[in-house]
Amino acid sequence: MHYGVSPAPHLKPQTSVTKVMLQVLIALVPATLASVWYFGWGIMVQMLIATVFAVTAETLMLIARDRPLKPFIYDFSAVVTAVLLAFAVPPTAPWWLVAIGVVFAIIFAKHLYGGLGYNPFNPAMAGYVVLLISFPQEMTVWLAPEQLVFDEQRLSLYETLVTIFAGSFPAGVNVDAVTAATPLDAMRTGLANNQTVQEIRSNPLFGDFGGLGWEWIGNYIAIGGLWLMYRRVIRWQIPFGVIMGVGVPAVAFYFLDPGTHAGAPFHIFSGATLLCAFFIATDPVSAATTEKGRLIYGFCIGLLIYIIRSWGGYPDAVAFAVLLMNMAVPLIDHYTRPRTYGHAR
Repeated sequence: MHYGVSPAPHLKPQTSVTKVMLQVLIALVPATLASVWYFGWGIMVQMLIATVFAVTAETLMLIARDRPLKPFIYDFSAVVTAVLLAFAVPPTAPWWLVAIGVVFAIIFAKHLYGGLGYNPFNPAMAGYVVLLISFPQEMTVWLAPEQLVFDEQRLSLYETLVTIFAGSFPAGVNVDAVTAATPLDAMRTGLANNQTVQEIRSNPLFGDFGGLGWEWIGNYIAIGGLWLMYRRVIRWQIPFGVIMGVGVPAVAFYFLDPGTHAGAPFHIFSGATLLCAFFIATDPVSAATTEKGRLIYGFCIGLLIYIIRSWGGYPDAVAFAVLLMNMAVPLIDHYTRPRTYGHAR
């Protein structure tokens, strides 16, 4: 009897990059629908634009590097980058803005380092920082939640498309009536004007914890993240570390002076904190890989978010915090390596 011999591995892997990326996209569906409910169709349009340019850039770079299109073009990693970047840009930002961001993310932050698995920086956050620094005005025009906009002023799908592709709001639309500061911007501006946190939070823009609408989107992001943890797509250490990194100093400073420092719930449910905790910081390529390292990595990201928000130049500091800690990952992994079996140290 002849027994066939083949090289390892002999067990078929239970997961793949494609399956992981698809689960990440599925986990983002509830938050995407919530964004549409509170802020209109803009995020869906931005996701579509970002995906088209991301897949195109991915294809061109694979051809330029003489790499096969399969399986790389079908692993959905470029789509995940596009969707995460679309979450970070204003819903009515000009189409070319998200196109520039996602093309930079795919070409410079991903493929110039060798492609998926070799990029030291989170591509979506690299693209976002380029947009934030290069186009600060376009990156600050955010829509007000639907609950604060009169029915006749709400943007329809057609008006949203006109705004995105024409670069300006349609005639007859009162810009001041449909746009508003983000909760983090409103908090920073109010504190700079010597208002107390309690006075600032009396603004109808705020909800129970964070901003009106924003906090519910955060809830659905958390639900998607917990589902990824249940599916073992991500581990608990980084989300826990990010939330604790933001929450611990927020609690400490709130008790020291509640009039000038917002509490932990505001910082956790405002901005992109939860998106960072469950979907951005957990990027398997650019994040720490050891168990202790993940905790340190996540906590430091959260701490940097709080520090930059409170005393830095940007209200929401997620991208800067993630990129700074991406640089520290080799050092963290080096000093948190588990003990080798059979060795005392």
